Amino acid sequence: MFDKILIANRGEIALRIIRTCKEIGIKTVAVYSTADADSLHVRFADEAVCIGPPNPAESYLDPARIMAAAEITNANAIHPGYGFLAENADFAEICEQHNVKFIGPTPKMIRKMGDKITAKETMIKAGVPVVPGSEGLLKDLNKGLKIAEEIGYPIILKATAGGGGRGMRIVTKPEEFEEQWSLARQEAKAAFSNDGMYIEKFIENPRHIEFQIIGDQYGNVAHLSERDCSIQRRHQKLVEESPSPFLTKKLRKEMGEAAIKAGKSIKYEGLGTVEFLVDKHKNYYFMEMNTRVQVEHTVTEEVIEYDLIKEQIKIAAGIPITGQSYFPKMHAIECRINAEDPFKNFAPSPGLVTAYHSASGQGVRVDSHVYAGYMIPPYYDSMIAKLICTARTREEAIKKMKRALDEYIIEGVKTTIPFHKKLMNDKRFLSGKFDTGFMEDFEIGEGIEE
Repeated sequence: MFDKILIANRGEIALRIIRTCKEIGIKTVAVYSTADADSLHVRFADEAVCIGPPNPAESYLDPARIMAAAEITNANAIHPGYGFLAENADFAEICEQHNVKFIGPTPKMIRKMGDKITAKETMIKAGVPVVPGSEGLLKDLNKGLKIAEEIGYPIILKATAGGGGRGMRIVTKPEEFEEQWSLARQEAKAAFSNDGMYIEKFIENPRHIEFQIIGDQYGNVAHLSERDCSIQRRHQKLVEESPSPFLTKKLRKEMGEAAIKAGKSIKYEGLGTVEFLVDKHKNYYFMEMNTRVQVEHTVTEEVIEYDLIKEQIKIAAGIPITGQSYFPKMHAIECRINAEDPFKNFAPSPGLVTAYHSASGQGVRVDSHVYAGYMIPPYYDSMIAKLICTARTREEAIKKMKRALDEYIIEGVKTTIPFHKKLMNDKRFLSGKFDTGFMEDFEIGEGIEE
């Protein structure tokens, strides 16, 4: 087991990793930018190293600064959390070269699944259903037009190096193709320094359902069941839950087996998430694989009573998994609490938190680094907390969430708590009959109070 782990991240996920490390007796090193000097992850780690100014490119995204911090503190492993360098194969490679264990998959695995075209080809070979589309990168506009005609509109253009909804464009008719092709490539080039594109049939109003998988260094892979992430805005998840109210037992079993196939096809090591689109007829298609711990890993932890961060660390240390797959024992729902104003098109709302009272009680979990007097910086992702409620049934979990949202008080900045309060009373959400298009006609400003 490792003596000391450096957490190459910030905020709630850094604090989450520190907590598990403390429980299993591993010392921790926090790294932080000058904007995060007062963050809780800095206070609770055994050691802390400032790695630069607020700009992520000069701190959390700078491998040299992070490796220097690992060297001066004698850390023998690095946990990247999510975001920043978590899926950066070059960084994982640098860790290898410096004999520091990267807690995650190998650089080769990250590259294989990080490139969408390679990932799709790998899944086809593994026998996992994929969305119909181009075989490999689109070489030119005319080739794209021809494929779109063959598979039928609507189609979606995707950046091969994409993520977070960037470099994606939906095209509903041939006349729109050229303009959307140009815009998608420009966005992909700016975001990823790679304008490679591919095309897929656009699955209209699907569910977004992902399976948590776990694999060790010896070829064993298991799944830890699914999370339904269909409530999202601009491809960013807002609410996640497990189990999905949409899946049948038969489909859950079938998709779980497909997720294991996906992991075994690359001998996957660590935590990973196989993401699927599921149409209204319950046909499912591989979308992508995330080679890191997800923001919403907490939902899975609650329904199967499993510390995923602990398992990540054990796998990195060479400890084998049991190989057993798990299905939910309970129902959990997570609301992402962002420092955003839902009344102003979810505009970011950084600033000083003047008052803070966390929700609590049986079956209520809050993962956050925020406290009264904390200054939310404007330089990073706007998520400041995750509120997770767990109960025996979905109905009970929703009732618990309503109560917890009423209790949760954050003053001084605008948050998405009012939005979540309204969502928990929405008839479509309550019925479980929603899809990824849910937010398109959800009226934010009606029926909720600031």
